[in-house]
Amino acid sequence: MSYWDPLPAVRAAETGPLPAPDGGTWLPSAEFRGRWWNPRPERWAERDWRNVPGPFYGAGTDTCWMGRLIAPAHVLYDDEWGAEFVYRQPRDTAQALALLGAVAQDPMVGYACDGDDHWTPELVRDWWRERGRVREWAAALDRTWSVSDRAAEREAAGGSREYVAYIDGGLAQDLRHYLFWLSEGRPANPGEPLPPLSTRGA
Repeated sequence: MSYWDPLPAVRAAETGPLPAPDGGTWLPSAEFRGRWWNPRPERWAERDWRNVPGPFYGAGTDTCWMGRLIAPAHVLYDDEWGAEFVYRQPRDTAQALALLGAVAQDPMVGYACDGDDHWTPELVRDWWRERGRVREWAAALDRTWSVSDRAAEREAAGGSREYVAYIDGGLAQDLRHYLFWLSEGRPANPGEPLPPLSTRGA
């Protein structure tokens, strides 16, 4: 599957109902709509190092653990403060709306969707080269939270296991498609060569 750009679907959903933590939907009030497009320029510099490359990222979100109630396939919490970050970018409209629903719940305006304006092929490759740090963190989190007395931590441990599996599995191909997107401004056609993630054989 080639790269899928979530931003048109997300922008189209800005004024409509979004997924809510209780499984239903809610309609953000007008003054909050559109605030997740990085109204604070410092957000990119403050992004969590565990965010996977792509348009969505978390940077100083709240610590209320709401994100996984809406987007468990995309959001995970850190173990320092419980802030949220994005461990998998959306691949279709339903996933994009789920992630946007989580983004819109954050009163700290700690998410942004402008990663495409900041990620470069060099930065993506740098992130991939250091992926072992993220993987080690996620694996350690699973070991700790999977035996926690707190149900929410045990649930979140499943997200850390998914992150490890993603790093070991499909993430490399997804990032190669993202590299093509960043370089060419369009998805790769079927069979079109994708850029390498590393020029160093790693």
